[in-house]
Amino acid sequence: MSSIRDSARTIIFEADTPAGRFFDVVLIVVILLSVIVVMLDSVADLNSRYGEILYALEWCFTIVFIVEYGLRLWCIEKPWAYARSFYGIVDLFGIVPTLLSLWLVGAQYFLVVRVLRVLRVFRVLKMARYVGEAELIAQALTASRRKITVFIASALALMVVFGSFMYLVEGHINPGFASIPHSIYWAVATMTTVGYGDIVPVTGLGQAVASFIMIIGYGIIAVPTGIVTLELNEANRRQANTKTCADCSAEGHSREASYCWRCGANLYRRQSAEGEGDPMTSID
Repeated sequence: MSSIRDSARTIIFEADTPAGRFFDVVLIVVILLSVIVVMLDSVADLNSRYGEILYALEWCFTIVFIVEYGLRLWCIEKPWAYARSFYGIVDLFGIVPTLLSLWLVGAQYFLVVRVLRVLRVFRVLKMARYVGEAELIAQALTASRRKITVFIASALALMVVFGSFMYLVEGHINPGFASIPHSIYWAVATMTTVGYGDIVPVTGLGQAVASFIMIIGYGIIAVPTGIVTLELNEANRRQANTKTCADCSAEGHSREASYCWRCGANLYRRQSAEGEGDPMTSID
């Protein structure tokens, strides 16, 4: 039984074997088709003409995803850890709305059911695990989360300051800056370079401050990009193979790693237990 689980885990979680690549390609096609069915079902004319066919297809896709989700939980060493991971939650969101629609039926729940059907589009996120560099990007974002948090907090503080200042400058003559919250909304739209144009300064001082904020807005875009790029380069330097953890399915371990970076599990305990030599030599 253990060999069957190992083989299933290799096919489902590894992409460096012919069977694994075939499994990934087939699942990507199924995911895309299921999302297309959800989109077509939202078109009233198509729903009225082919509603029953689309409903049947939706249930076929749901059954496929239920089987896939069950196999992932069965073959992984720590199913609860996988279920709580990002991909585990996305997998669950891909099947739960259809199951809930069995109970939430009737005219009084019609709008709720429609919302649940839209949630099926979350299945498109399942494709992220099949992009070769997805785990690399996730590591870079995780490593830079503290720097980005500090940066966002600083940016929010600046938006409050600039918004309050613009309220003092424009508030007495410009209805767009009628309150500090309205002024902060304008500062957010300006500093992020969105610039809706629904609120504009009319005084000379206000326009000067707005010009200064616009220039700062370019830095607002550049700073987080630089932070993530730096961490991405570092993660790319560390990543040397595609070994997948048998416990939590994490990828992107460095060549010299013996333990999983996410859950701490021994990456090569099976080889060591079977006396296949030094784990460090079994990586290549």
